[in-house]
Amino acid sequence: MNTALSWIKAYVPELTCTDQEYCDAMTLTGTKVENFHRLDHNLEKIVVGQIEKIEKHPDADKLIVCQVNIGSEVIQIVTGAPNVKEGDKIPVVLDGGKVAGGHDGGPLPEDGIAIKAGKLRGIPSNGMMCSIEELGSDRNMYPEAPELGIYIFPQETPVGADAVEILGMRDTVFEYEITSNRVDCYSVLGIAREAAATFRKPFHMPVVEVKENGEKVEDYISVEVKDPDLCPRYCARVCTNIKIAPSPEWMQRRLRASGIRPINNLVDITNYVMEEYGQPMHAFDLDTVAGHKIIVRRAKDGDQFQTLDEQVRTLDRDILMICDAEKEIGIAGIMGGENSKITDNVKTVLFEAATFNGPNIRKSAKRLGLRTDASGKFEKGLDPHNAQAAIDRACQLIQELGCGEVVSGMVDVCQPMKEEARIPFEPEKINNLLGTQVSRQEMLSIFQMLEIQYEESSNELIIPTYRQDLECCADMAEEVARFFGYDKIPTTLPNGEATAGKLSFKLRIEQKARDVAEYCGFSQGMSYSFESPKVFDKLLLPADSPLRKTIVIANPLGEDFSVMRTISLNGMLTSLATNYNRRNKDVRLYELGNIYLPRQFPLTELPDERMQLTLGMYGEGDFYTMKGVVEELFEAVGMNSKANYNPDCGKPFLHPGRQAAIEYEGMVVGYLGEVHPLVCRNYDIGARAYVAVIDMPCIVEKSTFNRKYEGIAKYPAVSRDISMVVPRAVLAGQIETVLAQRGGKILESCHLFDIYEGEQIKEGYKSMAYSITFRAKDRTLEESDISAVMKKILNGLEALGIELRQ
Repeated sequence: MNTALSWIKAYVPELTCTDQEYCDAMTLTGTKVENFHRLDHNLEKIVVGQIEKIEKHPDADKLIVCQVNIGSEVIQIVTGAPNVKEGDKIPVVLDGGKVAGGHDGGPLPEDGIAIKAGKLRGIPSNGMMCSIEELGSDRNMYPEAPELGIYIFPQETPVGADAVEILGMRDTVFEYEITSNRVDCYSVLGIAREAAATFRKPFHMPVVEVKENGEKVEDYISVEVKDPDLCPRYCARVCTNIKIAPSPEWMQRRLRASGIRPINNLVDITNYVMEEYGQPMHAFDLDTVAGHKIIVRRAKDGDQFQTLDEQVRTLDRDILMICDAEKEIGIAGIMGGENSKITDNVKTVLFEAATFNGPNIRKSAKRLGLRTDASGKFEKGLDPHNAQAAIDRACQLIQELGCGEVVSGMVDVCQPMKEEARIPFEPEKINNLLGTQVSRQEMLSIFQMLEIQYEESSNELIIPTYRQDLECCADMAEEVARFFGYDKIPTTLPNGEATAGKLSFKLRIEQKARDVAEYCGFSQGMSYSFESPKVFDKLLLPADSPLRKTIVIANPLGEDFSVMRTISLNGMLTSLATNYNRRNKDVRLYELGNIYLPRQFPLTELPDERMQLTLGMYGEGDFYTMKGVVEELFEAVGMNSKANYNPDCGKPFLHPGRQAAIEYEGMVVGYLGEVHPLVCRNYDIGARAYVAVIDMPCIVEKSTFNRKYEGIAKYPAVSRDISMVVPRAVLAGQIETVLAQRGGKILESCHLFDIYEGEQIKEGYKSMAYSITFRAKDRTLEESDISAVMKKILNGLEALGIELRQ
């Protein structure tokens, strides 16, 4: 956003400050000034001169000798300009003056170019006539300037006057960085309001009075909005007897300073109002509008439309169009059409000022590859109340500049508009937020400068509709801080009760899982939550597996990232494969990441996001190594009951004979095993790989950090070894369960120290040997105590078909 200081002063006439003071003060109050530059930088001693006499140079065919009246005297200047003649009024740089650049329009030298009196081919020359490029501008900003040659002033220009002032260059242009929530500051009036509040000066809003000709606008145009969700307000006014001419100099100056090239009075008025009010407008030639009717509707997929830049655009149904009774005549909020453009032959103009859906305009402009000044403003979400103010201002300028007559009335198709917001006035809360002692009255004076009204009966602040960024007390505190002065806010300590900062229980469990994994030699990895549906085939999941029921991403980066993962193994196996193919040995990785399980289809609520601890390794280690890591985790988080490992796991991606579901207190909390050879081949892993997946919500539910101290045993332990012939189908876990149940309180531990299958053992059986330790906490055990417990244990083992080995 660029504005000239002179334009700001038109609404804040009492503003007096240097450019640097303005820059610093506005930045401190939140309207950040990125940079500024003076239009008259390096322009010194330049006046309006009039050529009184021209003679040929005696020694040069392309030079002429001019006698130039500069008001106080007549000086002689030698020039090679081809476009001057006697009587012309031109800018003249006097002896000792400066110009900004050269006549070739190249980069401007930092310190300008000094002009001194001298001789050209032997003839004295006491100054220099200037082109517009030498004055630091170009023909885009001054289209009346000749392409090659000296700038010519109008004949009514006074001789001897300050040429830089006449050209409107005694001004400073400021460039602002406006945040997207301050839509009101994308206008000169918005910046002027901020300047008035910053410098505590009165703000004068333009007085708009439209003189109408008595005709009815309904006799000229009708408007129908078919998609009010994309166009909540559409205002239309008509002007007749249009006369195309150059706009006045003051308007051209302000537009030039904002970087807009003046064209003619009609176009300049729409651009001027867009900059002044921040409300883009468009003008149609009413004679080209079929049926004198405007229809606002969505385009049709595949439609072609030629815009004002003479490019043919392909439309889709999400693009809003301005149409007449027969055809499209403009892309709403972006650019008008070639078929309704304003020409020099226009007689009747239809003005449009509307409010469009901001996100829709942004997306449409992006799809069309056509971003304009208008779309840049519309996409931020404009205040619907501003549309009428802007169109009335444009009609006022039409009448005042003699551009045409204004037809009475306005066609206004409008949805219910948002009323002024109300926020409770809470000065104590504002001071607590800021750590200040600003008085109630000072806060109200700040709000009054910002045109925020205070209603004493309800103790509420009434927010103008153009301040869409003010929604709560914290926003009001920010307004107080901006204009009270951030530099005046003292350093204070935060108020409140002292609290002990610590991790939540869930995060402590997850941190413990990281600690255990890293202690066991695993390095942390991280993989994407977005996956490809092809993953399920690589993992050998059956077609009816519930894991294939995924949440599909609406706008994916591609097929490989099109669904939310329901199983965490793909990322881990991909990482193991990468390490294997880069010849890394003995790789151990872990990941803590979510899976996303839909609760139902179609989706009506957020998925069940479950944190999974995924362990993966290849190289040194086997199934029991991975099992040991799992048990280490259970012990670290206080899961003291013994976990069971059920071989009937049923995971198709794991080796059918080397997998187990991890059960704890009747709940399945995860699984582990060796990766199926086919899956390893699918992932290009040429070694045995092992994985374990732990469902962390289940672990958090079963975990505890409560620890009970037990002293060192005072009484001796007694050991018994038993060797058994066990049916092959019986698991070690089943045996250990019997030992724990039958051993009672005196059972301290049991340890499997031998397992054997071979010729000396009968078919279908295996030999297993346990070392069992007994100890009492209050006495020394006697043989009778041990014998009784052993008898119970043997009876329980017999129920499993187990025999003592003879």
